[in-house]
Amino acid sequence: MRHRDARGQPTAELGRSGGEQRSSAAPSATAVPSPSAAAAVFAPGNPKGKAVVPAEARAVNTAKPTRVIGNGTPASCTSKAVVAAVAAGGIITFDCGPDPLTITMTATAKVRNANGPKIVLDGGGRITLSGGGKRRILYMNTCDQAQGWTTSHCQDQDHPQLTVQNLTFADGNSTGETAEGGGGGAIFVRGGRLKVVNSRFIRNRCDSTGPDLGGAAIRVLSQSKGLPVYIVHSTFGGGPGLGGRCSNGGALSSIGVSWVVLNSLLTHNSAIGHGANPARAGLPGGGSGGAIYTDGNLFTVRLAGTIIQDNHAEEGGGAVFFVSNDRTGTMTIEGSTLRRNPSDGFETRGYPGIFFLGARNPTVTSSTLK
Repeated sequence: MRHRDARGQPTAELGRSGGEQRSSAAPSATAVPSPSAAAAVFAPGNPKGKAVVPAEARAVNTAKPTRVIGNGTPASCTSKAVVAAVAAGGIITFDCGPDPLTITMTATAKVRNANGPKIVLDGGGRITLSGGGKRRILYMNTCDQAQGWTTSHCQDQDHPQLTVQNLTFADGNSTGETAEGGGGGAIFVRGGRLKVVNSRFIRNRCDSTGPDLGGAAIRVLSQSKGLPVYIVHSTFGGGPGLGGRCSNGGALSSIGVSWVVLNSLLTHNSAIGHGANPARAGLPGGGSGGAIYTDGNLFTVRLAGTIIQDNHAEEGGGAVFFVSNDRTGTMTIEGSTLRRNPSDGFETRGYPGIFFLGARNPTVTSSTLK
């Protein structure tokens, strides 16, 4: 979507037939023990965040999974098994042994729109899904005919409802993906609902230039009835060399989508494009929203109990870029810290690291912006 920049340029679960199912496959070199296999403590997000998490934003109970990936050994947990389980839907867990494990995906796992309405992928704090620097990791699109159409209004339907929890997404890369405008190095979603709980995103990538594509970790294009994407107790980056990099939105990116980010940590992400949106003459465009890039008309962003620091934008909004084209959107920041998020091009006076165009200035309470 086009807008003017700072320079004034123009739910029921899937039926369980026969109870728990296991997805296993022959041993594969794509599943390898994580280097930190010993006694890693999986604790993403901001541990000091005090934002109340509403019931609908909490982790899903996976005590009775629909299907389990693996049979207790690392070798049984393969990319093929993950792809098959996600396509089949339901509540999915992993049984890959007691140690942390990285599964390098040889294909993107894609949600089949009819196989829901709820899909839950729970890594138990031990599983990393890696794109190997070569591919997107997870994909859901209610308007993709290849994944099946389930309603006559694919752009606004309440299913599938995808939850990812207790997982790490590493080295996803959607560079060169052109469908729906690209973006979403680790996860791409259009339609239905998305929720992310207690998860970690590191070193994800998408195209390095382009005026409106983005989301090195996550790209979302629509959500049912305008309901928000919840990001809860999750980390994007977390340290030098771990952040995401994309033309816009080094962590999160969306068009016309609302976000609620609770008790999370977003650091060392970068918007690396040049030329903003619309792109200035002679430049490819992009470079806004070091951590978060949002665009559209009526949408909201709420940050609560969250730390956003050490992110960077080549153009506007080193922390957050927020443009509501019809000036109806609003943003609130509660009990959060935004600091050291340089914007090389432009930001809104009085709101360090933020470029904002909306209904009114962001509402900031009990927070630090510097």
